[in-house]
Amino acid sequence: MTRKKILGSHVKRLLSGVSVHGRRHLTEVETDLLQTELLLEEAIEKLSASFMAIHGTVAARQAAIDGLLAGATPSAEDRELLSGMSREIGEHVNTAITSMQFQDMTAQLIERTLRRVAGLRDFLGTLSEHGADIAPETDSEEIVERLGKVSMALAIQSLELRSVLRRSVEQRHLESGDVELF
Repeated sequence: MTRKKILGSHVKRLLSGVSVHGRRHLTEVETDLLQTELLLEEAIEKLSASFMAIHGTVAARQAAIDGLLAGATPSAEDRELLSGMSREIGEHVNTAITSMQFQDMTAQLIERTLRRVAGLRDFLGTLSEHGADIAPETDSEEIVERLGKVSMALAIQSLELRSVLRRSVEQRHLESGDVELF
C-alpha cells in the first residue's frame, strides 16, 4: 500500500471516528434534553392542578367559616365537609410535594447533559491539540503515527465519558419514596 493510501486510510478512519463519537454524544444530549422537557411539563401540570385544588378547598372552607361568623348554624353535612377539608388540603399538598421531586430528577438530567457537553468539548479539544502539531511539511509516516495516536486518544476519551455518565435518573432528596426514570 502506498504512503498516500495509508495516510488517506488513517484520515478517513479518524474523521469517521470523530463523526460517530460526536453524533453519539450529541444524540444523548438531545435525549437528555427531551427527557428534561417531559419531566418539567409533567411536573408543572401536576403542580398547577394541586395548587388549583388547594385554592378551591381553601375558598370553600373560607365560605363555610364566613357563614359561621355570620351566625349560620352548620348542618351535619357542613360539619363533615369542614372536618374533611383539612385532610383534603393535606392530600393536595402531598401531591404538590411529590410533583416537586421532578426538580431533583431534572437537575440530574441537566447535570449529566452538561458533563456530556464538557466531555464532547474535551474530545474536540484533543483533536485540535493533536492536529496542531501537524505541519504541511510533516512527512506522511509521522502524520500516520499522529493520526493513530489521535484516534486512540479519542476512542479512550469517548469510552471514559460514556462510563462516567449514568443511564438512569433517580429521585434522591425527598422522603416520599424512591423513583427511578430512564
